[in-house]
Amino acid sequence: MDQFWTHCVEALKKEIPAQQVKLWIEPLTVVNYDEDTGSLAMAAPNRFKLDWVLNNYGGRFTELASEYFGCDIDIQWQVAARTAPNNPAGSHRDSGGPPSNPTPAKTAAVDTLRRDEVASSVYERSRLNRDLCFSNFVSGRANQLARAAAEQVAANPGVSYNPLFLYGGVGLGKTHLIHSIGNRLLESNPHAQIRYIHAEQYVSDVVKAYQKKAFEEFKRSYYSLDLLLIDDIQFFAGKSRTQEEFFYAFEQLIAAKKQIIITSDTYPKDIQGMDDRLISRFNSGLTVAIEPPELEMRVAILLKKAEQQKILFSEDVAFFVAKHMRSNIRELEGALRRIMAFASFHNKPVTMDLVREALRDMISVHHGQVSVESIQKTVADYYKIKVADMFSKRRQANIVLPRQVAMYLAKELTEKSYMEIGELFGGRDHTTVLHAVNKITELRNQSAELNHALHVLDQTLKG
Repeated sequence: MDQFWTHCVEALKKEIPAQQVKLWIEPLTVVNYDEDTGSLAMAAPNRFKLDWVLNNYGGRFTELASEYFGCDIDIQWQVAARTAPNNPAGSHRDSGGPPSNPTPAKTAAVDTLRRDEVASSVYERSRLNRDLCFSNFVSGRANQLARAAAEQVAANPGVSYNPLFLYGGVGLGKTHLIHSIGNRLLESNPHAQIRYIHAEQYVSDVVKAYQKKAFEEFKRSYYSLDLLLIDDIQFFAGKSRTQEEFFYAFEQLIAAKKQIIITSDTYPKDIQGMDDRLISRFNSGLTVAIEPPELEMRVAILLKKAEQQKILFSEDVAFFVAKHMRSNIRELEGALRRIMAFASFHNKPVTMDLVREALRDMISVHHGQVSVESIQKTVADYYKIKVADMFSKRRQANIVLPRQVAMYLAKELTEKSYMEIGELFGGRDHTTVLHAVNKITELRNQSAELNHALHVLDQTLKG
């Protein structure tokens, strides 16, 4: 079994960070292999570690075992039997005699168990979701800057980009990303004081402190953190006492070089009812947008999630679903769940025909959501030009850019072809539309202002 285990560890070292291998993989043990039944028994030192391994690498271990033994392998996972440190299993002593000295291996096993129990307690206190990590975060053009900043912060908390402010619409991965930062920091420093909290819960904590006159305790709780992750801070809007307390906590943590990470559904200065002092503090670090995922990224997300659910999902089907589910990742997940339920209920494989039938209502709703006409009007209002300028031949810069933005959004948010869009913009050739789409795609990666404008327009048109 030693050769098999070496095979597994060496393979996983090429796929996941060394710290994860050391923390999660190496403590596992191979208990037994039954060649007649193709059954392999493996154990983890505790339930916490077992659940994590099953959720993240259970399927990969099955693949590695089948690859090594050359046949289908059924892995039976279990929690390793616990033994008392002063009376290890298999040892015998007289009732009145001195206690046995544990062997170094068993002492190490007990130490590992204690460390795991401490780790479990840390996760409970931090409120982190250990399933949300960088290894299962799908990256693409829409979130690559946010991910790069997040990994930099996780590697250098309190030094790089403090605060880090992530904004974007619902279901785009903001929460996943900040949990990933917390989990990465815990891997490198298990003693770090970390807390993830939704803004509504922070408001509730302030109210309770006010009612119980326990603000000193409240302050100690937050001022002692090494990393504060606060989600959906737009919920602070209009709550002056909460904003005041957060301002003091913010100042204290930043002065102590502790890391703060904030998410919102919109750009800091666009949050209505937020104190100007806080807006200024939010802008003092790095502010990064997470955009709706592009087609290729949506396909990658679907295939990844289908793989995690052990569903056979072809690329053609994934492209079809991704083409119609454009808004966010939660929408993709909802579509995938519906497909799974539909296939299970009818006991049929996931084919293109089945997917069309399963998503018929959702696709119908999406087709009626955004029209080219509504895009033209919304963009014209945003840039303060006339809708008629969308169709005119005028080439002034203050008209050309909005027109190109409208063409770009028409291609992104509707089912229209380049030719059809050109016709709706004053009978322009399809190459003009193609040029506009390519131009805006290039510019949005260079201009934070344009990127923000596209985000606002996208959210306005969808909501």
